Order: sequence, then C-alpha cells, then structure tokens
Amino acid sequence: MNLTRFEPWSIVDLLHRDLDRLATRRMADSGDEHSVADWAPAVDIVEEKDRFLLRADVPGVDPTAIEVSMDSGVLSVAGERQTETVSEHDGYRRLERASGRFLRRFTLPDTADADGITAASSNGILEVAIPKRPEIQARRIAVQAS
Repeated sequence: MNLTRFEPWSIVDLLHRDLDRLATRRMADSGDEHSVADWAPAVDIVEEKDRFLLRADVPGVDPTAIEVSMDSGVLSVAGERQTETVSEHDGYRRLERASGRFLRRFTLPDTADADGITAASSNGILEVAIPKRPEIQARRIAVQAS
C-alpha cells in the first residue's frame, strides 16, 4: 500500500500562485508600462568556503539576453524570455511557462568581492560565482616600553 502525505496548505499555495499568475497576465495585457518584471526565475544561493554561488533557472532564455550587474553592493540579474507564437486550433490549450522580462536583485554581504564576479549559462541554468575577500586576520600589536 502506498502512503500519500496530505498537505492541505499546498492546495491553498497552488491557488495563490494561480491567482497571482492571472493577475499578472491581466496587468500585462492592460499595457502596464510601469512593471519592472513579468516573471522571476527560481534561484538557489549556496555559500562555500571561498565563494557564494547563485544558480538561477532561466530555460529558454538566450544567454546573450541576460544582464548581470553589480552596483553599491546589490547584484542584479535581468533578462527576457521571448514569447512563443501560439495559434489556436480546435480543442484546449494551456500556457504555463512565463515569458517577458525578469529581474532579481540580491544584496551581497561585505565579504563579497565585486571585482571577481563571473557568470556562465549552460542548459538553462545561470551560474553566478561571487568570490569572497580574504579574511583579514586580527593582528596583535606589541606594546613597547619607553
């Protein structure tokens, strides 16, 4: 017999996401020029000994259309996924993949080395490596007797 875990809040969470998606599409269809982004890619951030590693899911986004920038301790990742042309035929259709502009911003800690940031995209995953600055060791200062 298979056991199935019952999580009643997951249904509410799905409903909430669908309502957000519907509201976002309605605003986009109404020509809201003031919106910053149409969707936000999922991001994982890993802290390693010598760096932070940010991985963003950006399938279908041309790597040349992704912009990674750093300003005043804030890392910005922006880009755009082109809308596919879909023609309606008899029957049903369902479009769940978001398209349009995206933007994510992350405040980096003081230990991040902004000059060494690198980014690469492969198989729909954007990896941004943020090296850490070498730790400054406390230094003991000898007191001289005069």
